[in-house]
Amino acid sequence: MPAPFVFDNSYARALPDCALAWRPQSVPQPRLVYLNQPLADALGLALDGQDTAALFAGNVLPAGSAPIAQIYAGHQFGHFSPQLGDGRAVLLGEHLDPQGGRHDIAFKGSGPTPFSRGGDGKAALGPMLREVLIGEALHALGIPTTRALAVVTTGETIYREQALPGAVLTRVAASHLRVGTFEYFAARGDIARLRQLADYAIARHDAGLPTTPAGYLAFLEAVAERQAALLARWMCIGFIHGVMNTDNMTISGESIDFGPCAFMEAYDPATVFSSIDRQGRYAYGNQPGIAHWNLARLASSLLPLIDDDDVRASEQAQRVIDRFPALYQRHWLAGMRAKLGLDSQTQTQNDRHGADHDPASDAEDGALIEDWLGLLQQDRVDFTLAWRQLAEAAAGQPAGLQALFTDQAALAAWYTRWQARCASDDDGRLPAERAAAMRRVNPWLIPRNHRVEEALAAATTAGDLTPFRRLLAALSHPCETAHAQADYTMPATADFNAGYRTFCGT
Repeated sequence: MPAPFVFDNSYARALPDCALAWRPQSVPQPRLVYLNQPLADALGLALDGQDTAALFAGNVLPAGSAPIAQIYAGHQFGHFSPQLGDGRAVLLGEHLDPQGGRHDIAFKGSGPTPFSRGGDGKAALGPMLREVLIGEALHALGIPTTRALAVVTTGETIYREQALPGAVLTRVAASHLRVGTFEYFAARGDIARLRQLADYAIARHDAGLPTTPAGYLAFLEAVAERQAALLARWMCIGFIHGVMNTDNMTISGESIDFGPCAFMEAYDPATVFSSIDRQGRYAYGNQPGIAHWNLARLASSLLPLIDDDDVRASEQAQRVIDRFPALYQRHWLAGMRAKLGLDSQTQTQNDRHGADHDPASDAEDGALIEDWLGLLQQDRVDFTLAWRQLAEAAAGQPAGLQALFTDQAALAAWYTRWQARCASDDDGRLPAERAAAMRRVNPWLIPRNHRVEEALAAATTAGDLTPFRRLLAALSHPCETAHAQADYTMPATADFNAGYRTFCGT
């Protein structure tokens, strides 16, 4: 029987002080309820003949694995916790796919570790299925994300607000390196291990950079660029992460940890769903600023590596951090231009190379976008449907767009400006071509919160995975119009949205 994974385990080998060897707990009755076969195929996994339930529950460790619980710190809602770590997760190792790509394979909900801080280290089925739905939805939308490979129920009862079926998730990531990983060693003044960690991160994610002071500064710039691109993509689809603590910000630029996350319906920058975010720190409109703040924490951690002189190190790092808003704005503007059907390719290339940049054009397009968002907020228009109906309007069918708005005069005035801006593009596209391009970036389907909750409730309370599977199948093609899936496009009722809250699932 061939080994299912090809493990290398460079993290455990190169950074022995950044983790503890730890074995996942065995579970009494493992049952496979979800396997991401397309992802397994892409990873080149040889699962034929394997007892997949026992494998993905942790009862049987795959050959070559070296399971560890990673150590990290983190700022949680702005307050520093000097030691967090994997309290209910175990990194099995790094699988090498047939193309040589390296992927972390980790369990979530596999039992307590030395970092559990009194928790049971377990996970319930509903939150693990949420991880599947959100991760696969983001992936289908082209957004960098960790992904679920499998979910196994354990035969255990997990106690949260109520008794729930237990489950273990297998997560795939480019790596699990976080801003909080760097904070852990910086806070302890352990410069030798901080340098080892930075060298490892560069080798894994930015291999062209030298491991020198200039290289560490360039590494900070690379992380900032990845996060700017990621946050812009979140904002362009109305995604709200919910808990943007520094231990939830990856160095790779992937989305990770989908406990209290949700998708915005009626447009409002102040939208918050997380039950623990009582002050709105991680509201939709605050996310770019929080990413900026988190990156400053990474910069502070890297200062001893950037320059031996504290003042020079701070000045160099501060220049990188100060550029983040402009980085984010560039990615956001490019994404919004594409959603508006504007010819953003040439502008994006010019921005990247610093050539022929037209600040006036940026300002005009920025005003057009902000005024559009203002209309959505004023009439509490559904964010996803508004963009999709704008694409239909580009094809000469504005009725659906008009039906979403109360203030028709304001919409008409903005619509005239938008049409004039489209006409100014010298791209030779016909209206149908522009509309088709807009449909490719403006999804018809998102994980509507009420549909997610329906699917999770059916799986948790009745053991019925049919609603989950149907929703997952619909989300795999978010931009394709399929009338059989029209029910998945409809917003929730006002009563549902008024009281909707999400939870961490711990």
